[in-house]
Amino acid sequence: MTRNFVVATIVSPMQKNRKSERLLKLRDAALQLGISFPTIKQWIYKKKIKSNQTAGGHHRIPESEVDRLLFRTRGKTEQQRKEEVRRVSGRNQLVGRIESVQISGLMAEVRLSIGGQQITSIITARSAREMQLKQGQTAAALIKATEVMILRV
Repeated sequence: MTRNFVVATIVSPMQKNRKSERLLKLRDAALQLGISFPTIKQWIYKKKIKSNQTAGGHHRIPESEVDRLLFRTRGKTEQQRKEEVRRVSGRNQLVGRIESVQISGLMAEVRLSIGGQQITSIITARSAREMQLKQGQTAAALIKATEVMILRV
């Protein structure tokens, strides 16, 4: 037995051009942005962040506004923001110099030289392009594995 369901949404003329998105309470938006509740209230009053008001007068922040400001709130300077983005839970990070980047189709081979040793990683070509990886640049290899074996040489 199959059932067919029809979902209908009533949209006012003012909402026709706006796509429906999730609205966040101020505390939730402030938490995601890493700022205090009073700060987000000030941002609303100073029009630094857009909000929608409920019938009861409460402010709600569209997720798109949080996304727009998310990167900027992670550090005051470009360098601080980059350092925040780089923080990951993995501790097995080896920093070296890029020896070569070979992009072929959807994949890219990135070879790092770390202390005279070579590490090769296969990543997507898109990632290599977005990171603008080039020979001679400094990069870090993040090793994620369930086991690490030691071999006496």
